[in-house]
Amino acid sequence: MQRRQFLFGLPLALSACSAQEVWAPDDVVARAIYRGTGPKSLTLYTMKNTGSDNGAHTALMIDASQRVMWDPAGSWKQDRMPERNDVLFGVTPRLEEYYVSFHARVTYYVIGQKIEVSPEVAERALQLALRAGPVSQASCTRATSRFLRQLPGFESLPQTWFPNKLSDAFAALPGVTTREYRETDSDDKSIAAREIAAAIKEGQ
Repeated sequence: MQRRQFLFGLPLALSACSAQEVWAPDDVVARAIYRGTGPKSLTLYTMKNTGSDNGAHTALMIDASQRVMWDPAGSWKQDRMPERNDVLFGVTPRLEEYYVSFHARVTYYVIGQKIEVSPEVAERALQLALRAGPVSQASCTRATSRFLRQLPGFESLPQTWFPNKLSDAFAALPGVTTREYRETDSDDKSIAAREIAAAIKEGQ
């Protein structure tokens, strides 16, 4: 896997996404749970076309009482993070890196926008994600923006179908820090998926 450069930005002032019922068993989820040690936070991920900068997919990493990835109609299939209707459990920092690396390639790059929140807001986000159910095709941003608007401090965000519109509004929130992730591997995501799966299996 050609792991290119992670470009770390400064605080900013300024894909098709199909509904499928997935429900990992309780014991599998319980074994996978990962709890972060830092401040509670939300990280909005936006996948953008490198040629046009058009947004293609939206996801949200929620660091609450446990760390999960809300990946509505996501396309990465793996066996380390069990899933319940678009919520991936057990998101360690390394698995978060792999998630980003899977999406970043020669034709797409990834924007990560992180904001620290209170434990109460983080937990509310987690519960909303768990109750959201599977998201239908092309509705990833609409579903994400809808539940973000229910959180204290996020009411100003638009409810939108468009990843860039949500990303731009999220960037304007106080305290957001932004990272840009670019890689140069093939546009064929199956190649990255195989390489990442092998790395995970080897414990890398």
